[in-house]
Amino acid sequence: MTLPPTDSRPDLFDDAERWSLDELRARQLERLQATVRSTYEHVPHYRAQFEQRGIHPDDIRTLDDIRLLPFTTKADLRDNYPFDMFAVPREQVVRVHASSGTTGRATVVGYTKADITTWASIVARCIRAAGGRPGDIAHVSYGYGLFTGGLGVHYGAEHLGCTVVPASGGNTEKQIQLIHDFRPRIIFVTPSYFLAMLDEAERMGLDPRQTSLEIGVFGAEPWTEAMRAEIQERANMHATDIFGLSELMGPGVAQECVETKDGLHLWEDHFYPEVVNPLTDEPVEEGQVGELVLTSLTKEAMPILRYRTRDLTQLLPGTARPTFRRMAKITGRTDDLMIVRGVNVYPTQIEEIVLDIDGLTPHFQCVLTRPDRMDELTILVEAAPGSAESGHAALAETVRHHVKSRIGTNARVEVLGEGGIERSVGKARRIVDQRDLRG
Repeated sequence: MTLPPTDSRPDLFDDAERWSLDELRARQLERLQATVRSTYEHVPHYRAQFEQRGIHPDDIRTLDDIRLLPFTTKADLRDNYPFDMFAVPREQVVRVHASSGTTGRATVVGYTKADITTWASIVARCIRAAGGRPGDIAHVSYGYGLFTGGLGVHYGAEHLGCTVVPASGGNTEKQIQLIHDFRPRIIFVTPSYFLAMLDEAERMGLDPRQTSLEIGVFGAEPWTEAMRAEIQERANMHATDIFGLSELMGPGVAQECVETKDGLHLWEDHFYPEVVNPLTDEPVEEGQVGELVLTSLTKEAMPILRYRTRDLTQLLPGTARPTFRRMAKITGRTDDLMIVRGVNVYPTQIEEIVLDIDGLTPHFQCVLTRPDRMDELTILVEAAPGSAESGHAALAETVRHHVKSRIGTNARVEVLGEGGIERSVGKARRIVDQRDLRG
């Protein structure tokens, strides 16, 4: 496999990407102090938290003092729904985005005009780091609307100088036709939906390796190195990772650089990262896995302090952008953890096993049930097109064996025919919890 050439000239970096570490730390402290003062003076939730802890903005004298500040959780945002976390008058908020609210009240985030400009510039930096350049045609398959993905990368691509195709999600056959006709160089999409697009292209008789696409910017859900390898092999394109979350800004908090693909560089001039032990809340040593905690440093409408992302990762030294630390690929979420008879299981572990086995597609679901008061995991996985049903039992046994030997738990495995697993036009639904947790 020969991937398209990349262009990673340092003269394409913006000013902050050229800062020394001392310059970065000085800017971070200055911006942290301003953010803390803004939240204290304008957000009643934070002022009450500060007073409860007996702290004042003047107590933040060094970056290490960030540990004095309260954590912020999704529950805090829901409790202050819709606009009580804003630090500016609502009339100065030019846009709002929100989560789906499928597990409760939606979490709302607001942006001033300056916030929108900042966000666009950060996403433009991400696109450059991924290998995108002014003049590229950019196909956006993230959803538009209250979800931050579509509009976030749209504005960033326009800021960089790209021609944007706002395809949004769904209507997969039409998406394939647009890619064939418009010849985009870069695509923004969730990795699970892109695999569905590759399946559809092949069904239409098109070779995904022959499209104009050279770069994919994949995010909004955890994905593995095995999935990267499959995408790059099947589509002959670079697959890079982008990270963001609506509570902090949207896509653009961190981005993988195409020349190294060794983790996502965190844009620390805008977001201050910590990694903590999710059980003790204490910081872990650099390089150890824990829960990612982020503080915004440049947001006006809705600054946020020490937000618990629930994402599990580790902080590593910078490489392609040496001043900025990297975060490793998200290995899972503290709220995605399945504990099956005492064993911790994450969907990404199942994904790695499924992708290692010939005769299976990457499409799977983990179904949790509780017969006889004991949790049981059933893995539904889809056979490759054209595979004989007579071989499904052997494939299921292979998956079961690897789950037992590599993860350490027993699971039932069912291999389904083509189309047996539901497709998503956005984030894949990896866990289906059918347990009655009242007993």
